[in-house]
Amino acid sequence: MTWLILVAGLILLIVGAELLVKGASRLATSFGIPALVVGLTVVAFGTSAPELAVSVKAAFSGQAELAIANVVGSNIFNILFILGLAALIMPLMVSQQLIRQDVPIMVGVSFIALWMIQDGNIGKLEAGLLFLGVILYTVFLFYQGKKTGIDANEASSHVVTPVWQNLLLLIVGLALLVVGARWLVQSAVSIASSFGVSEAVIGLTIIAAGTSLPEVMTSIVATIKGERDIAIGNVVGSNIFNILAVLGLSGLISPTPLLASEQLMQIDVPVMVAVAVLCLPLFFLGSTLNRFEGFLFLVLYTAYVWFTVAMALSLPYLSQLQTGLAYGLAPLVGFYVFLCLINDLLRRRYK
Repeated sequence: MTWLILVAGLILLIVGAELLVKGASRLATSFGIPALVVGLTVVAFGTSAPELAVSVKAAFSGQAELAIANVVGSNIFNILFILGLAALIMPLMVSQQLIRQDVPIMVGVSFIALWMIQDGNIGKLEAGLLFLGVILYTVFLFYQGKKTGIDANEASSHVVTPVWQNLLLLIVGLALLVVGARWLVQSAVSIASSFGVSEAVIGLTIIAAGTSLPEVMTSIVATIKGERDIAIGNVVGSNIFNILAVLGLSGLISPTPLLASEQLMQIDVPVMVAVAVLCLPLFFLGSTLNRFEGFLFLVLYTAYVWFTVAMALSLPYLSQLQTGLAYGLAPLVGFYVFLCLINDLLRRRYK
């Protein structure tokens, strides 16, 4: 029964997020906001609503460690799995706005989160600063989007629907998200306790992947339809929203500070920062994320989950796995980025 409730919770989250995104994106587009800005804000925030619902519910219920673990796991999943899978389907063209503005912001807020949890928790003051950040970021993007405007193709593809229908979609979507989050958190914690697995691990894996399913669906469908600005903008915007809004709001309503375990402080949050930083050179070089890099992202995510599970279960080969990742996979990724940088410099020099 617990597993059935877990699956039902995930389904409600996916359906709720779909309704929320559909209603919100139609409302936003009707105000003349470009696709990239819609992807970075409305779509990204809508598909991150499950993370918000789960982390807020966990924080309010006293499961403070789960709130941070869900955000960190979702951000790692968003970049490595979603962008990796989308790029494997079709190489992703990266807009100059993302390269120059939004990806650096994502990296910056990731470092801020790393700095804030060095004392093992996120208090109300820190949470308030994070939440203020998402308000300022959203206002700035909409102001920037209104100045830019939308092109003729976006205007012609906009579906005109009554405002009350879009508001109804928003309300129903939010209601499903609240119920789905409650079922997901309760069942996941029960399953974790029965297997002796910590809340942090279950939050970093099952819940993180489950609450990111709306982002998976959105980015893959957007990639197939050629809406690559939305595909990448959705992930970058979701990661910014997760740190600023999800952690911020969770910390504000939590009766106690949000807790970060030793594993989160020493391994998982640094991994989240590292994969955000990895986006900068790969996006900058040629303004694309090619199929090989998509495959590389998927390999990195598989390695991360493998290591997390091995550590949680104290598997006998954990030390060998750690050595292989630290002295094998990580240097190979660094060497690939170095080769790409050299190739780009040579190309620019002899162009």
